[in-house]
Amino acid sequence: MERLEGLSALPIAAERSVVTVGFFDGVHVGHRAVLATTVEAAVDRGVPAVAVTFDRHPREILTPGREPRLLTTVERKAALIEETGIDVLLVLPFTAEFSSWPPERFMGEVLRDGLRAEHCVMGANFTFGYKAAGNVELLIEQGAVYGFTAERVGLLDLDGRVVSSSSIRDALAATDLTWPTRALGRRFVLDGTVVSGAGRGHVLGYPTANLRTWPRLLLPGQGIYAGRAEADGRSHIAAIDVGTNPTFGTEPLHVESYLLDFDGDLVERPMAVEFWAHLRDEVRFEDEDALVAAIAEDVRRTRELVDPVADSSG
Repeated sequence: MERLEGLSALPIAAERSVVTVGFFDGVHVGHRAVLATTVEAAVDRGVPAVAVTFDRHPREILTPGREPRLLTTVERKAALIEETGIDVLLVLPFTAEFSSWPPERFMGEVLRDGLRAEHCVMGANFTFGYKAAGNVELLIEQGAVYGFTAERVGLLDLDGRVVSSSSIRDALAATDLTWPTRALGRRFVLDGTVVSGAGRGHVLGYPTANLRTWPRLLLPGQGIYAGRAEADGRSHIAAIDVGTNPTFGTEPLHVESYLLDFDGDLVERPMAVEFWAHLRDEVRFEDEDALVAAIAEDVRRTRELVDPVADSSG
């Protein structure tokens, strides 16, 4: 997949294309339905499938301070989109100036002139242009003026529940992993870089890798989780704490993982943490002995719950 950045990358090519546009946070199964439809339409026409997304959530510009935390970094979102068979990904900066464009300008400068769209595939709730004045119906009605056709892909419903990024965020905040796993079509993953911590884990016998994440990312609700951590190309079973270490006083909310059967230094290395199961709430213990006993039980349950076959650490 070719990845392009910014309006300056347009026009992308002389040939026509099939285009979809969306923020695609999490690239959940509903997004994948839209992307798959885009790829199918492009294959049928013998042209590239193009996805357009943005470098930040539009609400970060439109309603600053009220924007949601995100499910994926731009890099992971791009990798997930690539899995669907999209040929070209265009990442546009969502700026105040861009948000002021009328729908007609976006249809003309981006879809017609920049991407040479002959067909557009959009999710049912897609909007664009100043004050969200554009939608899928406008593309269908006015597309011929700009040289393209358009179609609408309905929202995906799983057993009566509509799949959406917001529903996944709400579930994760409540420590529920069942709905996110189903709606994402995969387990939730948090990306970041390992940084030095207070070193208490070494003292307690359970050294942890502390994860520094992109500030815009959503952290799951506070608690202890079982999962996996991937670093340096290897995957390890991990007991994960999303919390504030209340036994030692309140600290900023953070993510730290004890990698089972691993002894090494990952500081300043990228790491991805995959959440499999919520084990318990984070609580304050009366002393270190009680905390160590609880951690030992967390590690036992983690080893029991997480598939060892996926471990590529050798």
